[in-house]
Order: sequence, then C-alpha cells, then structure tokens
Amino acid sequence: MSVYCSKQHANNNSQSFCIHCGEALPLTVGQVIDNRYEIARILGQGGFGRSYLAIDRQKARQKCVLKEFAPQVVKSEDLLKAKELFEREATVLKKIQHPQIPRFHTSLQAKIGTKDFFFLVQDYVEGANYYQLFAHRQSQGKSFSEEEVMNLLHNILPILSYIHSLDIVHRDISPDNLILRQSDGLPVLIDFGGVKQLPASQGFWRTQLAGNGTLLGKKGYAPEEQLIQGKVFKSSDLYSLAVTALVLVTGKEPQLLYDSYNGNWYWGKEIKVSPKLEAILKKMLAYKPSDRYQKADHVLKDLPPLSSILKVNTMQPPVNSQNSSITKLKTMVAAPGKSVYNRTHAAVKQIPMPIWLRPFAVTFIITMGVGLTGAGVWVLGSLMVKSVTSITLPKVEIPQIPSINNPGGIAKSNRSIQAVFSRVQELEISRVVFTNTVNEIFYTQRPNLQGRVLTDKPEDRLLREQWNSTADELLRKIEQANLSQAARRKIGNFSQQDSQRWDRLAKAGRLGKYRSFEDLRQETYQKFDPLFPGQERGKLKQQTFLQIWYAIASDQVGNK
Repeated sequence: MSVYCSKQHANNNSQSFCIHCGEALPLTVGQVIDNRYEIARILGQGGFGRSYLAIDRQKARQKCVLKEFAPQVVKSEDLLKAKELFEREATVLKKIQHPQIPRFHTSLQAKIGTKDFFFLVQDYVEGANYYQLFAHRQSQGKSFSEEEVMNLLHNILPILSYIHSLDIVHRDISPDNLILRQSDGLPVLIDFGGVKQLPASQGFWRTQLAGNGTLLGKKGYAPEEQLIQGKVFKSSDLYSLAVTALVLVTGKEPQLLYDSYNGNWYWGKEIKVSPKLEAILKKMLAYKPSDRYQKADHVLKDLPPLSSILKVNTMQPPVNSQNSSITKLKTMVAAPGKSVYNRTHAAVKQIPMPIWLRPFAVTFIITMGVGLTGAGVWVLGSLMVKSVTSITLPKVEIPQIPSINNPGGIAKSNRSIQAVFSRVQELEISRVVFTNTVNEIFYTQRPNLQGRVLTDKPEDRLLREQWNSTADELLRKIEQANLSQAARRKIGNFSQQDSQRWDRLAKAGRLGKYRSFEDLRQETYQKFDPLFPGQERGKLKQQTFLQIWYAIASDQVGNK
C-alpha cells in the first residue's frame, strides 16, 4: 500500500519520510507515540503538521487529539516562525480553562526515525465542525436559520470574552474551527495555533518574518488589518465571528457576500437578515477596528435575549460526525441535554457575575444534577437487574449488504477519506462541489439506492467504503487534469456568463487560437472526456461535472 506526502509523491507505507522530498509522512494507524498514544486516524492537515485522533493507553484508552508539529517549510526563518507558533500555542493553552475549549494535557517530544517531532495533546471533542454542517445544509439547498445563528453567537461570545480577558486573541475564527459538541449541543472553539497574547502596552502584533510574512487567518474571514498589515485586535475576532455568522445564515462562502472592488457587503441582496441582526453584524464588520464593538460583552448586550429567540434546535450534526461532510446524511434531533442547558443558562444569567464565568457555573450545576440523577438511576437499575437475570435474550444477527457492482469485493482506496479531504482542502477546491460530484457518481451507478441515506450502522459499512473509494478516484482524476490554482479556486462559481464572455472574446479575436466558443468547447472536451468517459456531452450538471469542465476551459484560455 502506498502512502502519499502533501506533494502526492508515492511512498511505501513502512517509510516515515518521503523518499522524494523528505517531508514527514502521516503516522500510521496503530503507531504508538511516546509509548503511550496510539494513532487511531488522521483528523486534518495544515502547513505546520497534522492532527490525529489517538488513544491514551495510560488512561483507560481514552480518546485524545495529538497535534503534530512538522512544518512544510524550507527557509530557516520560516521554521523558526513555525516553531514559535507551536510553542506559543502550548503556552497559551496551559493558561486556558474553559468548558467550551478543549483541555490541554501536555506537550511532548518524540523521535521518529532520525528526526525529532513535537506534539500537543488535548481533549478530543466528539462532533461535527460548523463547516461540515454548513456543507451538509448547502448540499440540501438550505442554510442556518437566523434563530440558530443568534443562538450560536450567544454561546460563542462568552468564550471570546473569557480569552480576551486573558489578553488572548484567537485570530482564526471560522466555521471549521467551531465544533458542535455531540454530548451537549454546545459549540466548542478549537485550534489555537494562531493565537496571539497581546502585550499589556501594545494593541497589535506584526510578524517578524521577512517579506511574505506568516500573517495568520483565513482569507474572507479575517479583517484587512490582520491579513495585510499583520495587526490584530480583540475586535478582529469579532469581525471573523460576524463573517462566520453571515456564511451560516446565507449558505454562501464569504467571497460571494462581499464586493471587494467597492469594499461593500451585499446587504439586502445576498445578505437578508432582520434589521436588528443586520445592525449588530454591520458594527462587528466595520472596516476600521475602532468603529467595531470593542468587547464581546458589548455585542451580547445588543443581542436579543436568548430566551426570546430559542426554537427547536435543528443544528445538530449529521448521524456520523466523522464523515459528516462526505455523504448524504440526515440531521439528528436536538441533543437531550440542550434544553437543560438553556434553562440552566437562563437561570444563571440572573446571578451577577462576569459573562465569561457563566459557562463554568452552568457546567457545574448540570454536572451536579446529572450526578445525582445518575446515582438514583443506578440504585433503581440494580434492583431491576436482579429481577431479570434469568431471562435469556435471543441472538440477533445483522444481515450484510453484498458489494454492489463489485462481486469480488471492494477496491480499497490508497488514501483514507480524511487524506482525500485534506488534499481537497490543500488544492482549494470547493468541498461542497466535490462532495456533490461524488454523490452524483455513487448514486448514478447504484440507481436502486436513490434516496437512500448512508448511516454509520454496520449494514452501511460496505457502501461507505465504496463511497470513499469513489471520492478517492474522483480526486485522482481532478489531479490528472492539472488545473491551475485560479481554476481550482473558482470551482463552484463558474456559470454561463463565463462561456458568454469567452464567446465574445473569441469573436473579437482576443482568445488566442480560438475563433469561437465552439472551438474552445471541442478542445476542452478532448481533455475532459478521457478523464470522465461516462459523462455525456451537453448534459453535464451545473453544480458538479460542469464546474470541472469550466475549470479545464478556463485554463485553456488562460483564466480570461
């Protein structure tokens, strides 16, 4: 079996480093770090390393997250900057004690092969991140309701109030760094790799990295002072949170909500919310940091009370949060603990205390209640068990679904599904378009499954493996197309207007060798057809294969 580095060089799975470029390869399932942490699967990958779900052998095989420090950089100054960020995250996480931030366990150094690696160990949060939830809603043509977004703001702002009280700025708030925790339905803020501890006498920070700078934050979510100037304020986090709210409530990516030419958000057009929420978000999104809210508490004061906006919680993650962004899945019902939390939260709000302290009080009260309830249930259960120990239950066997269109078994993918989506993210391809395209292939090949929702149940395991294999194969075809970065980034946003523009340019003699759009069309299909032979010309779906076709055409004309 081959293992691939981030540059897609093939290596034997027994190797720790890429034989072509020397990059550290992903840790393998079952590998044990520091004689304690057993790798279960990869969770994600970034420029400074990977995150893994691990099993702590010294704590009753408790799940945890192992964050690897293995920056893909060459220059010595870049390596120093990356190491600085890693050490900063460890230092800051030691200070943070909040029920909606994963608890920091330890940092460690381990030798793998001939090189030293550094790791952070944190709590594992079971649940789906908000980008996965966003993609799932988007695939259904839906978005988050305003009530759900208001609820999210009420639950995230106290976290920001807390970290800001420690003079810590997160700098990377976005849907994929917020997880909807499965156990209680509360959002959790993760990934403090970009945190900045503000000096008491300084309101901003500029990277010392020469030239290019490692200005942290996601394009579209981070404000200009952060991305361009390297400055960061507490209000920078509030800006990013407001963009996150807009993305969720509109169901559209940031670039579709903002007119970069005129520097305006599309209020009343792409963005349609109530006047109250619009006024709050506009202030959070002010261009000048001084015009924004200066504290999270100030935003909370302007938000409508939580009790007046809460409705049925439909924001729960799909059934299988591990793969929630990659298949057609149902939305779960609200978590049982959510209503308890809301009532407790409302009661605690009546007690005078700092806003950031309330989650601790809520958690303490709920924990005490659950503990007392659990003790009572245990006593009652013990009595009941004694009366039914003589009953023998019949064995029930779940029938296995045979492999469809593959009698000999399933062709195993060379890449795990986590590696596939890490690569999709690295290529900057729309995950929504990619997921929808995989679904189209999968369900077209299996018409008898149309309308069937894959679950995490044992009887769906073979189908999931087939879905994963389909995703890996589609990704390989896209990689073979050798698309430019500009073309990949635009996948999902191509439209008939592009073909009309190319036609006008061709007729005006401004499209090189192409004298008409038909010339471009024929040559694009010559490259597209060998990659996707099952797709019929002229019948490509706008939101799936036609987007890939447009990307190929875009490169043919030089992204004009």
